[in-house]
Formats: sequence, structure tokens, C-alpha cells
Amino acid sequence: MGFKSVEKAVKPFLKWAGGKGQLLHEIERYYPFPGGRITKYAEPFVGGGAVLFDILSKYDLDEVFISDINAELINTYHTIRDDIEELIWLLSKFQKEYIPFDKEERKSYYMTKRKRFNDIKVNGDATINTEKAALMIFLNKTCFNGLYRVNKKGLFNVPMGAYKNPMICDENNLRAVSEKLQGVAIVRGDYRKSADFIDKNTFVYFDPPYRPITDTASFTAYTENSFNDAEQIELAGFVDDMDRKGAKIVISNSDPKNSDAEDDFFDNIYSAHKIQRVEAARMINCNSGARGKIKELLISNF
Repeated sequence: MGFKSVEKAVKPFLKWAGGKGQLLHEIERYYPFPGGRITKYAEPFVGGGAVLFDILSKYDLDEVFISDINAELINTYHTIRDDIEELIWLLSKFQKEYIPFDKEERKSYYMTKRKRFNDIKVNGDATINTEKAALMIFLNKTCFNGLYRVNKKGLFNVPMGAYKNPMICDENNLRAVSEKLQGVAIVRGDYRKSADFIDKNTFVYFDPPYRPITDTASFTAYTENSFNDAEQIELAGFVDDMDRKGAKIVISNSDPKNSDAEDDFFDNIYSAHKIQRVEAARMINCNSGARGKIKELLISNF
């Protein structure tokens, strides 16, 4: 495993709530790769993959494992890796059809595609996984704020956004991502599925659903499953187990002290590890007054 000469960097193919693009410069300070013994990378809550793609752009690793509980997201990763030609063909078609439309025509087209995505999500089978991935990317590029949100029935329910000229088919980046994902283990499921992969040669980045800073902040359900305090505590226990294996670990989360200086929740459950508070801008918030600089936590075992 070595440090790569920087070729064309790959970037996330989806806009994803909680995406780590803006925290990358903080997180990359932890990469314990150059000249070290780290040959493996695991990201068990991969989401939009900002850290994954940063690492894949910079390093040659022997083994990489990613997982997420969101089935549609993982299907899209699989499709980009394994069926890039058909995916690009479909996205190009969507782009050619959608862009020339006026606002009303776009809205009608968007709603048709959203309904089709939900039909496949509920009733689909593996033969139409590529279409489902193309629809997921199309909706992400054209919906309001690039949000992925579902209702109680598990149906995607985000309205159309107001982008004038969205890049629905970013062919160059998709091809570069497809190349980088060759050989990556892509798993749908809970973070615990990474346990067998993680060993003393692994760098692990955990980016779980953030603990809501306020009672109203939990409006974004990225999957049908929420992630409550009991689950945050279970994750901290899992982190301790992986720490005992000798892995290098970084975890990110919200800082409860933004709204309650007395709230030591993460300081307590990660008391064995190093906790750093870093500044981040919260971009996805339905209340624009609540956007701005807040503190987030980066927790590490080294």
C-alpha cells in the first residue's frame, strides 16, 4: 500500500445530508496511512462517501469495506461498480428529457420518476436494480436540497427542487468512481457487519446518524430506522471492541453542547478516547436561521 500520486480526484456522486465534504480537512489529519501498517479501510455508515472517495483518491489500499443500512444507497454503489454503462445511458436519457422542459413539465416528469422509484423500491426485483439506481441519482440531483427522506411507509417523499441546470449525468466522475469501487466490498446492513473485516491493520471511520441537537432536528429520516441514544451507546461499545483489536478509529457526531453546555453524553460514552471539537457549517436545515457555524465532534482512539 502506498501514497498515490494525485490523479483526478473522485467525488461523491450524491448530495447527502450530513455529508462530510466540509469536514474533510479536519478528518484527513487522522489518516494514519503514510509509511504505517494500515493496509485496510472500513466505513460502516458510508452515506455519500466523502471520506471514502478522498481516501480512494489518495491511497492504494489492499482491502476496503463499506456498508450502510439504506438499501437504495447500497444498490446505487453496486450499480456504479458493476453496471456503469447502462447507468450512464439511463442518466443521459433522463438529462436530455428533463433539462429542456419548463417548470410545469419538469414537475410532472419529476413526479412520474418519483412514483416509479417508489414502485420499484416496494415491489422491485434485482432485474431492475440499475433503473432504481438511475432514478435514485436523478431524484437526488433534482429534488429539494438533495435530501433523501422517506415517510412512515418507506416511500421517498421529497418535492422537486428549483435547480435551473442540474448535472444529472456527471459521466466523468461516475466512471472514475466506478473504477475506484472495483474490488471494494459493498455491504447492505448494520455497522456490526464490519466486525469480521476490521483488524489491527484497519483504519475505520464511523459516521453514524447524528444525535439531534434539538428536538426538531430529527426530521430527516435517511432510512426507515432512526438511531437513538441506546444505539449510540451500543455503537460506542462496538468501537471499544474494535479498539481492542488494534484498529485505528475515528468517529464523528454532533456536539450536544451546542444547545446544552451540561450535556456530556458523548464525553461520557467515549471517555476512553480523544475528543476534539471542530467547527462545521450546518447546511441542510429547513430553518435558514439555524444554519451557520456549530461545533461537531471528532473522536479517535489514537
